[in-house]
Amino acid sequence: MSFALVACSSNKDMKHSDGMMKQDIVDVAVANGSFNTLVAAVQAAGLVDVLKGDGPFTVFAPTDEAFAKLPAGTVETLLKPENKDQLVAILTYHVVSGKVMASDVVNLTSAKTVQGQDIAIKVMGSKVMVNNANVIATDVAASNGVIHVIDSVILPK
Repeated sequence: MSFALVACSSNKDMKHSDGMMKQDIVDVAVANGSFNTLVAAVQAAGLVDVLKGDGPFTVFAPTDEAFAKLPAGTVETLLKPENKDQLVAILTYHVVSGKVMASDVVNLTSAKTVQGQDIAIKVMGSKVMVNNANVIATDVAASNGVIHVIDSVILPK
């Protein structure tokens, strides 16, 4: 089965001379420019240090456009300090422990998130969905894991 999705950013110029990635998941997300809302949410939730940690982590990262699909005011409400627990739950629902590359994802039907609940994984030809989100780019490498880009924010039950 082929998995015909492409990574959304080049990893050239992001490697040490020994070939190892030097940018962690947060650095890659910031440098990409398509994850400003996600980065702001990670900061508000106090998860920056976690996602800069050793990992490895697999992050199903919603783009800014994905966050824009949420009902008006949702992001602003979630970013308020009093909603930090809910924000942490949503963000950690997008993270799986371990480095799960696209070639591995296509063989799964679900994965346990750091939040504790499972996400559903569906493969239909070259299209892959995580819950109700389409995976639109895969295998964006970081020093402490990998990012797969999704087009919708997924919410825990």
